[in-house]
Amino acid sequence: KGLPAGTYAIRNTRSAVEPVLTFGTNRALRQKVFQAFVGRGDNGNANDTNGLIAQIVKLRADRAKLLGYETHAHWRMQDTMAKSPDRAMDLMMRVWPGAVARAKEEIADMRPFARAAKISTIEPWDTRFLNEKVRKAKYDLSEEEIKPYFQLDNLVQGMFYSANRLYDMEFKENTGSVPVFHPDVRTFEVTRLGKPIGLFYLDTYGREGKRSGAWMTSYRLPTDLLGREPALVSNNNNFNKPEPGQPVLVSLDDASTLFHEFGHAIHYLLSDVRYPSFNGAQRDFVEYPSQVNENWLLTRPILDRFALHYKTKQPMSKSLVDKIEKAETFGQGFSTVEYLSSALVDMKLHLQPGGVVDPDAFERQTLAELGMPREMTMRHRLPQFGHLFSSDAYSAGYYSYLWSETMDADTWAAFEETGDPFNKQIADRFRTILLSTGNQTDRAEAYRQFRGRDPDVTALLKRRGFPVK
Repeated sequence: KGLPAGTYAIRNTRSAVEPVLTFGTNRALRQKVFQAFVGRGDNGNANDTNGLIAQIVKLRADRAKLLGYETHAHWRMQDTMAKSPDRAMDLMMRVWPGAVARAKEEIADMRPFARAAKISTIEPWDTRFLNEKVRKAKYDLSEEEIKPYFQLDNLVQGMFYSANRLYDMEFKENTGSVPVFHPDVRTFEVTRLGKPIGLFYLDTYGREGKRSGAWMTSYRLPTDLLGREPALVSNNNNFNKPEPGQPVLVSLDDASTLFHEFGHAIHYLLSDVRYPSFNGAQRDFVEYPSQVNENWLLTRPILDRFALHYKTKQPMSKSLVDKIEKAETFGQGFSTVEYLSSALVDMKLHLQPGGVVDPDAFERQTLAELGMPREMTMRHRLPQFGHLFSSDAYSAGYYSYLWSETMDADTWAAFEETGDPFNKQIADRFRTILLSTGNQTDRAEAYRQFRGRDPDVTALLKRRGFPVK
């Protein structure tokens, strides 16, 4: 950034901030970074979003009333799988108490490490740092032990391999023949059983002006009505670009995100519908294919071929994989409360009939009523909650990740029941009944056709290590 020698800047994005909060030993620095990150849009200056959010919520409530709906949430959910705010709230509140109880247990586990670090009161900028200490002590496992095996280029090849094994898709990189919107963007021709079905753009690195986070974008999707031109889709991430010749090593969470976004791309690349409006899916279904795709990351075929140490080229050892699997429920209370608090605040915000709210006061009051642990904050606070306010897309719909993960856990159980994570018969049914049909068939009925019943939340609760009632 042209700063004096010896001066460093930390980009105020999640992918840059979270490593500092996890590994930074300077507590004052962690506090400064944390407060800058969670305070985005909430500083009383020209970039403060609270007034804008209040206007958006009021206009949404007014529109819902004009259209004959009780609230914005009721209007948004009319064509979702949940159908009503009550059903979405019911699912969230089935999970919330167990998540809070587990988060409090996790915070209690941090206290001995806090005392050792001379931290008398655990604050939100301490929890990731202390959590990593607990992980290392409980499971002899740290992110620094995992990252050397998760080299970005290898993971990309791994996700292509997985798509080929499951859905007969092949990805061949283009070399300069396709115009791109930035020199860092790579493109891949996608075929299935030899037939071109799309072009995949991979935009990996963070840069000035690029929005933070990770996401999938579709530029063109095939339909029978418009002649079935190949799909154009992109996956976008914000990894820090390395020096020339250096590898990009990513965390387990970032590797899961990579597979997650690729699951969206697979869903859209396989779309086989007649009308353009049937491409895509309902909000509480659309995260389902992407969340299912995360499961293949830690399967043995992927690890043996693609989780190779960047120096020794040796695959991840069974003992390390066993430690990762043993630690899978570790931190689930913390991560679930972070996410679910955001989803509950979203739904309660859009259930306000008049839509008149003070965003800051509403957020504080709602979290207090829910019993949010003081050592934590929402994953997305309202002033920077782009999911809700950049468009209507996720408004009264952030619960959909949990709804989708309920189906994801239940679907992965179907593969596990066969003993083969790449079971072709299950994959073919998943592709033909759920992935390729877009919104052309009723999603709830399609799931029943695939699984033989409605999704069962039991698999999700077991996955997260919460009590099953």
